[in-house]
Amino acid sequence: MIIVKTREEIELLRESALIVSKTLGEVAKAVKPGVTTLELDKIAEECIRDQGAIPGFLGLYDFPNTLCMSPNSQVVHGIPNNTPLAEGDIISIDCGAVKNGFYGDHAYTFAIGEIAPEIEKLLQVTKESLYLGIRELKRGNRVGDVGYAIQKYCEDHGYGVVRELVGHGLGRKMHEDPEMPNYGKRGRGKKFVDGMVVAIEPMINLGTQSIKQHNDGWTITTLDGKASAHFEHDVAIVDGKPELLSTFAYVYDALGITSTEEDEFRQIPFVL
Repeated sequence: MIIVKTREEIELLRESALIVSKTLGEVAKAVKPGVTTLELDKIAEECIRDQGAIPGFLGLYDFPNTLCMSPNSQVVHGIPNNTPLAEGDIISIDCGAVKNGFYGDHAYTFAIGEIAPEIEKLLQVTKESLYLGIRELKRGNRVGDVGYAIQKYCEDHGYGVVRELVGHGLGRKMHEDPEMPNYGKRGRGKKFVDGMVVAIEPMINLGTQSIKQHNDGWTITTLDGKASAHFEHDVAIVDGKPELLSTFAYVYDALGITSTEEDEFRQIPFVL
């Protein structure tokens, strides 16, 4: 069942989403060769708690940490450990937070130093596909319209679109209806209405779309061992249009990146 949110609830969801955005920005300052994912996990937990929230992933379905940390061929749900990041790696950092009973859930894939051009292109296309999907999240459209936009763009570039893992509704629970696949057919699936809030999160592989789960019960990797990219935003439908609740602005500030990619999805451009 889809739970439509009031304007007041959307603002509470925005607050939680921005706590995650700020946390990813703090983590971004420390992402470099030699740092371990456990060290980054500690930074994130402290940042979330300092903002009066609690980590959304820690203990959820018995997950053991604050961040899902998925380097290179890991798609999602990687568990932080003591292995240092190395020059040329990429890593998806997925973070959740809960405040006032509402969840934020937001992810960014970071490049560690200089990365191979084909990997850099994968990250670029995956992030671009996220915004193509968000553009379809408007009143009267359907779930399949979002999935189709993401799938077509990524497959046109020769990439594999993961089928087994999807985006989702967001609210008082981390995972609500509707499921938001990154593939689909136009005009199919549940219809979008004002007040819906979802997490859209393309998970795109350099090679095959096929994945496998490891014995730890969490880590998902590509079946062929090639790289995977993952970007995620929290989005509400307000006055018939998509409105971003999360932002990459804090990450970009830490990394020295200038971007206007989010402006069309805000009534007022986001200012730090």
